[in-house]
Amino acid sequence: MRHILSLLLALSVFVPWQAVAQTARPLRLVVPFGTGGAPDVLSRMLARRLGETVGWQVIVENKPGAGGVVAADFVMKSPADATTIFIADSGHFAIAPALIAKLPFDPLRDFAPVSHIASTPLVFAANIALPASNLTELIALAKSKPLNYGSSGNGSPHHLGMEMLKLIAKIDMVHIPYKGVAQSVPAMLAGDVAVVLAGVPSVLPHVRAGKAKMLAVSTGARSTLLPDVPGAAESTPGFDLNVNVGMLAPAGTPREAVLRLHDEVVKVLREPEIVKRLAGLGIVAIGDSPENFGALIRAEQEKYAKLVKASGAKID
Repeated sequence: MRHILSLLLALSVFVPWQAVAQTARPLRLVVPFGTGGAPDVLSRMLARRLGETVGWQVIVENKPGAGGVVAADFVMKSPADATTIFIADSGHFAIAPALIAKLPFDPLRDFAPVSHIASTPLVFAANIALPASNLTELIALAKSKPLNYGSSGNGSPHHLGMEMLKLIAKIDMVHIPYKGVAQSVPAMLAGDVAVVLAGVPSVLPHVRAGKAKMLAVSTGARSTLLPDVPGAAESTPGFDLNVNVGMLAPAGTPREAVLRLHDEVVKVLREPEIVKRLAGLGIVAIGDSPENFGALIRAEQEKYAKLVKASGAKID
């Protein structure tokens, strides 16, 4: 009898996922962006490999709109069984709470952290003609003459990262917001703005073509993706910024279901081929624990709240 009870107890750990399998409910990764961006590409890689390695039916659903609110609301109202997952980045779980007074969701109250799955360093990129080759020279230039910078939009990590530089370096630069990097990077190439903070894939082709140069990566230390490019903190101590991406399940999801999903996702993120493919897209695979992801969310919320208050940043 004791053996039977022990066996039943062990099997009960997997009940949430067994129930999902019995109802043939697919795993849905809900992406708050359109197709083609880093979270979308990452989600599709995970979906394909989870289907191959575990046999799950995984669907990527793109639900852009309202700064992630559409996707967040959809996941919040889904069954709390780890079959509907919010693929959120720093903009959703850290910046939005600082910028939007009546945000209709709380990243920590309304969701259960599953895993910090990836991070994306940004790069300070300038027109090839700008007389600055690194952040030290950019800061000196900004102190000697008026400069502007472009971003992908008010309240974006690209905007707030530049505001962080201004605060730490005690410089002033005029912000020119654009509607996405598809506009801000060409503006930098045309010389309409002196510098942009943008993702590696948006900038690297232009650097290789000799039309732009990378002054620094936004990370505190040098990025493994760009080991020859200085980290921002080398010239600007205290600067450290990544766009982090993670998985959030609806609040109340059983811990066993969260851990099962976490474990399978981490296995995929540890695959050398996946690591290599993501690196080629400017993405660093992470795969951290639910607890560490929750701690990261809290730390990021605190950082961006201070930055938004100090810079006076606002959204449209």
